[in-house]
Amino acid sequence: MKVLQFTLPVPHDKSVIAEQVTLPYFYPYLHRHQEAQITWIQEGDGTLITGNNMHTFTSGEIYLIGANTPHLFKSNPEYFEQGGTKNVKACSIYFDPEGVLKPLFDLPEMKICKSFLTQHQQGFKVPAVHFNDITSGLLSIKNTTGSDQLLSFLQLIKVLQNMNQKLEPLCERGNASSITESEGIRISNIFNYIIQHHSESIALEDVANTAYMTPQAFCRYFKKHTGHTFISFLNEVRVNEACKKLTAHKFVCISTVAYSCGFNSITNFNRVFKSIVGTSPRDYMDNYMSNVSSLTKFAS
Repeated sequence: MKVLQFTLPVPHDKSVIAEQVTLPYFYPYLHRHQEAQITWIQEGDGTLITGNNMHTFTSGEIYLIGANTPHLFKSNPEYFEQGGTKNVKACSIYFDPEGVLKPLFDLPEMKICKSFLTQHQQGFKVPAVHFNDITSGLLSIKNTTGSDQLLSFLQLIKVLQNMNQKLEPLCERGNASSITESEGIRISNIFNYIIQHHSESIALEDVANTAYMTPQAFCRYFKKHTGHTFISFLNEVRVNEACKKLTAHKFVCISTVAYSCGFNSITNFNRVFKSIVGTSPRDYMDNYMSNVSSLTKFAS
């Protein structure tokens, strides 16, 4: 198990790190680093955990993750199958506004940029309307060096700060960076166990054992450090998987999705799904199909 605090190998002649990866799956452990991160998911699907929150991610999406925010791009189970042919591909940049770039961000001309990054410390998903500008900026940073790379970085930050849409934070303020290293290792074990076994009947004793705790101590610990009860987190994982299955059209009926995601009755599935998503599974799927149909008509 890797420790939570992750140190990026920073070249002595770089203030911005550009990284292009093609791997069987994303780094599978909850971790954080002092650099802020902008990642373009070129290929891959799964669950993004930031701080205490979960989000579904898929190919073509772009995320900003704040400095020292615990996060995990958890690839879907099929990426871990032995002999599988699926891969993930991503382009990322990393930069530390409080490190070697601090003198730059302290300049009067950079006041708005610095304020933007501070305001969005919890990170956000980049709106699709800005996709072309952001991906062009990321590729420019990746494909240039020296002062040209730094200028490309400044241009990208300018594009980000000029976005006028409301940007929903990826996690809650205040608790994202308060997890200690030892707690991060333990919570990462817990998260991984729940995500890997969500489709099964998970007993409280089983997940408590992964943290080497009694069930009572585990419940207090998990609530304190994640803001969730064990059941609420497990339900969010299961509903998150159900949403992906409902929009993938690889099922016979909604009840099949419910049981495959670990729910023991369709009634319970419908109730939990609506409490988390705000709509029924059938309405969720119908709304998705309606949106896809509208986009298809617009494109043609």
